[in-house]
Amino acid sequence: MSMEGLTALLWRERRLLELLLFKLDVEQLLLTNGRNRWLAHATDEVTTVLDEIRTVELGHAVESDAVAAGLGLAPGATLAMLAAAAPAPWDTVLGEHRDAFLELTHQIGALADDNRRLLTAAHRSAQETLLAVDRTVQTYDAQGHAGNGVGTATLFDASL
Repeated sequence: MSMEGLTALLWRERRLLELLLFKLDVEQLLLTNGRNRWLAHATDEVTTVLDEIRTVELGHAVESDAVAAGLGLAPGATLAMLAAAAPAPWDTVLGEHRDAFLELTHQIGALADDNRRLLTAAHRSAQETLLAVDRTVQTYDAQGHAGNGVGTATLFDASL
């Protein structure tokens, strides 16, 4: 594979990481504004982008190994190692991709951690609310009088 092919894959991966950052940001906006109705959709979109990233990363690994072999490096060489061994202008291009990946993964990690904290707080709040609900709900009994809803279960034999 050529450097052009590898850098095309790196650009695709960067665009997907930026899309993931956007999707996580949308998820956070939904969480902070209490818009839970769309939270499942946002989470599904994050999962879809993650799946696409995994696919591109596999291609990236294969192409990186091919480029590494062409540069006299062992398979599994890092992007920094490829940049150090690559001729100009590819050394700069690969170095810039590496820097962008580091920044994007830092931002994604921080945002994902924030979202986890928000989800945990929302879950805890929902549990506390449910525990605070009085278990004796006011209902009506068989005679039409207000009751506390506490009674015994009754089985009805349909064959009678």
